Amino acid sequence: MARTTPSLEREKDRWTRGRLLVGVDEVGRGPLAGPVVAAAVVFRPGVPGIRALRDSKMLTATERESLLAPIRERAVVIGVGAASVREIDRLNIRVATALAMRRAIARVLPALEAFEILLDGLPLPELGHAHEALVKGDVQCMSIAAAGVVAKQVRDGLMGRLAPRYPVYGWDENMGYGTRAHHAGLAAAGPCIHHRRTFAPVAQLTLDLAAG
Repeated sequence: MARTTPSLEREKDRWTRGRLLVGVDEVGRGPLAGPVVAAAVVFRPGVPGIRALRDSKMLTATERESLLAPIRERAVVIGVGAASVREIDRLNIRVATALAMRRAIARVLPALEAFEILLDGLPLPELGHAHEALVKGDVQCMSIAAAGVVAKQVRDGLMGRLAPRYPVYGWDENMGYGTRAHHAGLAAAGPCIHHRRTFAPVAQLTLDLAAG
């Protein structure tokens, strides 16, 4: 059975070898609107774990917000990167995700010397850095879980700021994911500049509108 509480086991392994672990996670591969956001978190050697830290999907917005301070306190450095809707449509979501991760990693590398990169999920050859990947890393590795929390708070904050400009889509509630309310907004108003035109529901709607 998979752990639901991430541990520092992988970080401690690197610390004993004089290295730091760069934990990387992303948020926003699946939504119909908005960017994909990635974060990289590097904890200082010897820091204690964060007892309340979990996979970001298991936490409420209030719980995630309360975790930002202890993550910052324990981190050597934190980096955030994103890939825009335009980049997602031009490159595809896999390559755009790698781009967002690469941008997050680029923000932490100047503060590091000896390090190893560990991604949540599967390896991404497009990342451009040597790395390992860990399936369900956000429920096993504390650095990855912390990166997921940071990325989700950044992305949710962005979608929350966009929501009042496009109230028909309900982004303050669905953060751009394809909920019933979001689909209803698309049907009523069509897509806006923040929608991913290459994602099937939006692409089909665009074709239908053009045909009509």
